[in-house]
Amino acid sequence: MSTESGTSARPVPSPCVSICRIDSASGWCEGCLRTLDEIAGWSAMPEAGKRAVWKALPARREALDAVTQALFDELPTREP
Repeated sequence: MSTESGTSARPVPSPCVSICRIDSASGWCEGCLRTLDEIAGWSAMPEAGKRAVWKALPARREALDAVTQALFDELPTREP
């Protein structure tokens, strides 16, 4: 079923995965990658806004993974 705008009529689900910790550097939740404002406003957010948040999540994951990898790469290695 589609609306006149061509989008699904089903509600957009929350990306919450019940891992609720805010990364101090990025401001994103470590579980769902939303900001505190996005989390707090989710229930009142228009469906288009929710879709926009979902669309931003893969890039946020890539950015957070890149920072994590860079930090890991800086760790000293141990000799066997």
